[in-house]
Amino acid sequence: MPGVTVIDHPLVQHKLSLLRCRETGTRPFRRLMRELATMVGYEVLRDLDLVRRTIETPLARMEAPFLKTGGPVLISVLRAGNGLLDGMLELVPSAPVGYIGLVRDPHTLQASEYYFKVPCDLADRPVVVLDPMLGTANTALAALSRLKGASARSIRLMSLLAAPEGIDAVARAHPDVAVFTAAIDRSLDDHGYLVPGLGDAGDRLCET
Repeated sequence: MPGVTVIDHPLVQHKLSLLRCRETGTRPFRRLMRELATMVGYEVLRDLDLVRRTIETPLARMEAPFLKTGGPVLISVLRAGNGLLDGMLELVPSAPVGYIGLVRDPHTLQASEYYFKVPCDLADRPVVVLDPMLGTANTALAALSRLKGASARSIRLMSLLAAPEGIDAVARAHPDVAVFTAAIDRSLDDHGYLVPGLGDAGDRLCET
C-alpha cells in the first residue's frame, strides 16, 4: 500500500507472534513491546538528517556523522502508546516527549480527547506518533488532526499492527503521513478490534 512500510524482518515477526499469544503474560508483553518499538523504530527514523563534525579517534582525525540538532519528537497515544515509548527512547534518549489521551466510545467507536500535552516546537521537528494498533484509525485520526492543529508538519505514524481499513482511513484523511507497521492484519471485527490481532494492547500492557 502506498505510504505504508511493513517491517518484515524475521526477528520482528518472531517477537510479534509472541506478543500475539494469549498465554503471554504482562511482564513479557511489556518487554516485547519495548523490543519491537526499538526494532521498528530503526526504520521509522531511517531518514533523519545528519551533519558532519570533526572528531579525533585513537588513530586519526575524521569527519564523523552525527544527528542534526532538532531531532524527532515522540508522541505517545495513551495508554498503549506508552508500551512503545521506552523502546524508542533507547534509540533517541534526548527526544522530547508528548502525550495525547484519547478514549474510544465502545458503541460509536469514535475517539474523544481527555489529555493533550506536547512540546512547543513541533513545526521544526519530525514527529513520531506511537499508537500500537491501527484498527478503525479513529484514535489515530484524532491524534493526527490535533497535532497538525499544533503546527506539526512532518508526521510519521508507528504501529505494530494495522488493518486495511485503518490504513485506508489515514491515507484518505492524511496522505502526507507515512505509516510504519510490523504487520497488516486481515480485518476488523464488529467491535473494531483487529483480527487476528492481539486483543486490547492497553489492557494487556496495564493488566486491566
